[in-house]
Amino acid sequence: MANSRSNSRRAFTREFKLAAVKELDSGKPAGYVARRLEIKPGLLYRWRRELKKHPTKAFSGQGNKMLADTREAELERKIGQLTMENDFLKKLLRTFENQQEADNGGRGYTRGSAKKASR
Repeated sequence: MANSRSNSRRAFTREFKLAAVKELDSGKPAGYVARRLEIKPGLLYRWRRELKKHPTKAFSGQGNKMLADTREAELERKIGQLTMENDFLKKLLRTFENQQEADNGGRGYTRGSAKKASR
């Protein structure tokens, strides 16, 4: 069964391509750069060849603003990750509070009741 994504082609802005080639030329492995940008390594090499062959004319098309989309997707993933971590920590806190309540013989322990008990 064919992937719907394979039927459409993504277009990239000149800025995106220049940034990708610059990152590749900085010495980072093509596989790493390609995975981070969600493109194939061969595309990076083609962009680099095109840029070297025609520095001023390379990437003259319009393209989509993929650099912004990539950053937005990265931030959305980070928000999702932080939300999951927050939920996990809340659940862990409830578990500790329930364990502490059980250790206190069923007397509910809260920060406020600890202050009252120490008076």
